[in-house]
Amino acid sequence: MVNVKMKSNHKSRFGLKSKLMGICFSVDGDKIPQEQRQLSSKGNQGHVYDQSPSGPTEPELVETKRATSMPSVPKNVTDLRNSPGYGNVDIFTYEEMKLATKQFRPDYILGEGGFGVVYKGVIDESVRTLYKTTYVAIKELNPDGLQGDREWLAEVNYLGQLSHPNLVKLIGYCCEDEHRLLVYEYMASGSLEKHLFRRVGCTLTWSKRMKIALDAAKGLAFLHGAERSIIYRDFKTSNILLDSDFNAKLSDFGLAKDGPMGDQTHVSTRVMGTYGYAAPEYVMTGHLTARSDIYGFGVVLLELLLGRRALDKSRPSREHNLVEWARPLLNHNKKVLRILDPRMEGQYSSRTAMKVANLAYQCLSQNPKGRPLMNQVVELLESVQSKDEEAVFETTGRDSQNKYAAEASPSHLIS
Repeated sequence: MVNVKMKSNHKSRFGLKSKLMGICFSVDGDKIPQEQRQLSSKGNQGHVYDQSPSGPTEPELVETKRATSMPSVPKNVTDLRNSPGYGNVDIFTYEEMKLATKQFRPDYILGEGGFGVVYKGVIDESVRTLYKTTYVAIKELNPDGLQGDREWLAEVNYLGQLSHPNLVKLIGYCCEDEHRLLVYEYMASGSLEKHLFRRVGCTLTWSKRMKIALDAAKGLAFLHGAERSIIYRDFKTSNILLDSDFNAKLSDFGLAKDGPMGDQTHVSTRVMGTYGYAAPEYVMTGHLTARSDIYGFGVVLLELLLGRRALDKSRPSREHNLVEWARPLLNHNKKVLRILDPRMEGQYSSRTAMKVANLAYQCLSQNPKGRPLMNQVVELLESVQSKDEEAVFETTGRDSQNKYAAEASPSHLIS
């Protein structure tokens, strides 16, 4: 039994500081009548709610795999405690977690959301003997929050088995008494959301945005291409994390789900995700496919192109929902160029921008079958990146030639 003091401490750490953008929802699509499936917009953007009835840097050189070290995947916390664990994931004690975060110091907080608080931490010899110094992000489940053991266990199971340069690495977890913590590699540059929508300071360049889009697309393509496809289900800017070199990785696998098998066309499930990013057919029916993720990718690609949030009530009413406002403009060349983020002006060719805008248009198709597959998205973005690199090389070459010509000119020699 948890004593009153301990519960009070939890509440003091898990205050109302949620900073996640986008509104998370959960609807039991198979059980709730159509008239009750209306998504709430109550509260500030970023608040989580539940409407269910029950309340290495070179990708080519890094091995990508799905581990098979465990005889069976744990179905609950008891199974996990009785299992040998995943060979590449460490199991920590709660005392070690307190040492790594200096007793969960408030100034170590990196962020907070529906799951709980994320702390920066260091695991070294003072935490565990002979442990190589490792900077980490430690996410602690809020016992009074909207996510619980099921989502926490999903993260352990998926990231314990998966390895890819564009998925955040799970270093370990703690499952002691009522405590549930996840230990990830530390992503020094934070989330894409933070950089894309910042009001002051450096803005993301066109080339960085396209590199981030490509990295994220590779992560999704890896999930969709697994022996049994994995549907990520919560693709959004706050779940795309950036390392010190701005390499992008997908994080937060709490809502991930195995895709359909055999003759199945979809998975029927509770509708969960983030309002503004979830595919319309999934919200309406609860039928989940890999193409649901592709719609979410299209929303993020649109945010990257325009520098606007998926939902923004501060804009004129017809522009509140980014997809509803912008998608009809994406296949009109002149209109597209007028709505692109002005902070990127002069950093791209019109042809390349229109090519990426058309990709976003396809990803956001109301018809799931009209959306491209993720490996096709990767191919197109790779071609965009190679063209950008060629343009930079040509520009650099011309600058060097002009400089050489100026230095070798008679006027320069005379002066």
